[in-house]
Amino acid sequence: MAYVRPDYDTARAAAGYRWQVAGTYQSPQALLRVPMRAFNLIPAACIRVYREGRPLMYELFGDWLPPLAPATPPVSYGHANCLGARLLFPEDGEVGHTHPFASLDEAIERLQEPVDWASAGMAPFYLDFLRQMQREFPDERVGFGFGAEGPLTTAYELRGEGFFTDLFDFPEKTREYLRLVTASIIDYRRWCASVTGDPFPNPAGGGMADDLASFVPAAMFPDFVMPYWEMLYEGITTGTRHAHVEDLRAPQLRYLEEIGLSFFDPSISHRLSPPLLRDAIRVPFGWRLGSFHYATMDEQAVRDFVFQAAADGASMVFTYVEATLSNAAGRSKILAFRRAGEEVEELLAGGCSRTDLGQRVSPAGRRRFWAHFPQ
Repeated sequence: MAYVRPDYDTARAAAGYRWQVAGTYQSPQALLRVPMRAFNLIPAACIRVYREGRPLMYELFGDWLPPLAPATPPVSYGHANCLGARLLFPEDGEVGHTHPFASLDEAIERLQEPVDWASAGMAPFYLDFLRQMQREFPDERVGFGFGAEGPLTTAYELRGEGFFTDLFDFPEKTREYLRLVTASIIDYRRWCASVTGDPFPNPAGGGMADDLASFVPAAMFPDFVMPYWEMLYEGITTGTRHAHVEDLRAPQLRYLEEIGLSFFDPSISHRLSPPLLRDAIRVPFGWRLGSFHYATMDEQAVRDFVFQAAADGASMVFTYVEATLSNAAGRSKILAFRRAGEEVEELLAGGCSRTDLGQRVSPAGRRRFWAHFPQ
């Protein structure tokens, strides 16, 4: 079935409004005080986080939280690791990686070689990790977190900062490099689907995370971003297209509609705001309250955030329960987010307009959002 672009004249209305609070592995991991390195590298530690830590998270926040499915550690650089990037596991930090290719020629040569994903890099380790977790959670679907990023982010993962000068110094070679990177991502994601039993290409929809695309100037998007986004989507799905890209600038936004997204997640993007997104593109978008934002916010500010984001056009307002929120103060603020989300949902369902939602934001909130946020 061929891909059908969204009808952007009706897309926002069709998307409506929803709110979401989702638990993450970081909350039960923090509640049990399991070091991040152990969680990432010792199956028994990861299993304990889900077996013993999840109940603690639900006890603290309530069983209204959506189910948190067990999964192997979220190593987003699995694909890059299989191509030669060494993974770095700090004691109490997220996974990092090295950049394996010192030149564009080396990268192109390596990417032309076939890869047996199941035996490359740390894939055998995480496949065994998956099997151990599946034995421990036989009644649940265990996710496989040994992942891959989007084309521009992967290009950076493999080449490091040199990639951004390659764009200017060797444009033709860089196009070939990006084509090979994208083909490799598609092949890797096909292999991951065979591991998890998911259909590939997925007829329902597909997404990507490609934060480093924001480093490419808008004028260069037609040459160095759009062809490879299109190639990726054509390779992974015939259904709807979704994207997570952080830190885009306003001139880059038009390409989100051009590529045919059904939903855009800007996540942590301090150069953007809901009104800017609403007015610049017709793609339904979400707006996230990051866990670190809560440190300078009281419950009223959390409520104002939810109401103002919805008033300014967000189709989804969401947040994640992470380590820094897994305490009594964090619980109060998360519950304030939930109450505000439910209230907005009820008001809109009852006929309240988005403009009227904005009138329910406190004076302090109107001053803060968005001219003085995240301050």
